Amino acid sequence: MTSNKKIMGAGSPIVDLLVNVEDRFLDTIEAEKGGMVLVDSSGMDQLLAQVPVAPSIAPGGSAGNTIFGIAKLGMEASFLGKLSDDENGKYYSNKLVELGGSDKAFHILPGTATGRCLSMVTPDSERTMRTDLGAASTLSAEDITDADFEGIDHVHIEGYLLYLEGVTEKILATAKKHGCTVSLDLATFELIRMKRDVLPQLLKDYVDVVFANEDEAGEFVGEKSPEEQAEALFEMCPVAAVKLGEKGCCLRDKTGIYRVDANLVKPVDTTAAGDLWASGFLYGWLNDCPLETCGKFGSVTAAEVVQVMGSQITEANWLKIRQELTV
Repeated sequence: MTSNKKIMGAGSPIVDLLVNVEDRFLDTIEAEKGGMVLVDSSGMDQLLAQVPVAPSIAPGGSAGNTIFGIAKLGMEASFLGKLSDDENGKYYSNKLVELGGSDKAFHILPGTATGRCLSMVTPDSERTMRTDLGAASTLSAEDITDADFEGIDHVHIEGYLLYLEGVTEKILATAKKHGCTVSLDLATFELIRMKRDVLPQLLKDYVDVVFANEDEAGEFVGEKSPEEQAEALFEMCPVAAVKLGEKGCCLRDKTGIYRVDANLVKPVDTTAAGDLWASGFLYGWLNDCPLETCGKFGSVTAAEVVQVMGSQITEANWLKIRQELTV
């Protein structure tokens, strides 16, 4: 029996565009293999005109991947972020609605481009990315209203929003006002480096669950054992999850500290592994499962997504996941 709690993601709604290219194509566009570079909308349009075949399309973004995963698991989801009224924007919101989610918290900025990430995959499975944040980068504190939070029980925030002045703070304050629980994914070690002065207090005042991978935990609380890192994060936040990739995770809450193994599979592409791990974990946590069970659920969803290119797990495999994640 799945909880009837409603979860809202907050972040940059980005449409993923995946295309297979040869190494020489990267040379023609002077791209460093494996890198991610931000471009503007016209730069993205020029790139798309050069790619050899039409890219495949999927909803993406860090919190987006987590929220679409939650919706696939049968929970009611919505998303707070900014889209354009273009085809990509309609595609993104329609996809969430098709999964039983709500589009009420999407804010629309006409005349711009919806955020896009072009992933160019070379024969060695390496991804080289170009990202145009488009409308997503214009989300402001003034856009966020009480109406976005009506009926919401939990808000999952991607750390990248901290780059937008005052936005995360407004989301956290409004979530608290509406009695929502909150999870925050720390996103990237560069972000922690920039926001180190404000993060501890935000965690203490507003956040119920914090997610960090090894690099992020190392940057935030120091190069220690995963257990010590989880303990240090727990001192700021009631639930701490340190994601360790193929080594599983280390979790800490008031009941104790837990190491949970990863489900080891042959990875094709690790994109979105951490985001989908969070989907499984939050599904367990919002259904009041023990912390160790939440970690095991995260291992299940992460193992499935690393076996596909991009973030799109097949419907047959989602069925298998839903059967495995019994609450």
